[in-house]
Amino acid sequence: MSVSWTLRSFWWRLLSFAVSARDDWGAPSTRPSPPRRPEFDEPALIAAAQRGDLPAFNQLILHYQGLAYNVAYRIVTDADVAADATQDGFVKAFSRIGQYRGGSFKAWLLRIITNTCYDALRARKRRPTTALETDDEDPEHDSTLLDRTERPDEYVLRQELAGTIQAAIGQLPPDQRTVLILCDVEGLDYQEIAEATGAALGTVKSRLSRARARVRDILLSQKELLPAQYRLTGG
Repeated sequence: MSVSWTLRSFWWRLLSFAVSARDDWGAPSTRPSPPRRPEFDEPALIAAAQRGDLPAFNQLILHYQGLAYNVAYRIVTDADVAADATQDGFVKAFSRIGQYRGGSFKAWLLRIITNTCYDALRARKRRPTTALETDDEDPEHDSTLLDRTERPDEYVLRQELAGTIQAAIGQLPPDQRTVLILCDVEGLDYQEIAEATGAALGTVKSRLSRARARVRDILLSQKELLPAQYRLTGG
């Protein structure tokens, strides 16, 4: 069994358990993107938005707002900062919609969102932290997202594991954190990630490999925080 396969197996077992039933593990007060409606014609909406049609652009935003916020939250790990970065990113996207030249609109939009998040992270580094700033859960978190078919002990276990994974992801450098989130959490393919980050395919794969390895090492160094069935040994 190769080390690479073992790493992927370990990571995917943890991740699939943490996000099973509901994707509420890292981004408080999020909502999934609305299901694609029959009348949702992305190319037509983009063309209308490029002609200055704000309602058309708003339909695009409504479709992608859940994804954009989830990505932003997991990059900046702060609900308020993520909300601001998402909103700022959408404003930038509307002002630049004329620059869109085809390809994956989702990737194009996420590139703006992730770059806005990087700006927010740089600003946060320059801003002194005060005792009033906390990472408490968003008070608007909707408990109705809880899957009622899941036993309470399973839910608690999954939430604890999700928190451990999110903390590990938060220790990654921003570029590695982003590709891990886009690939393993949001399910984008390598090409979409390359477009969203402006990186070459080889760079995306390299960053993803390093990110997975780093998260695995962090989790294995804190085995006491993992559920018993996931306390594997390194190597």
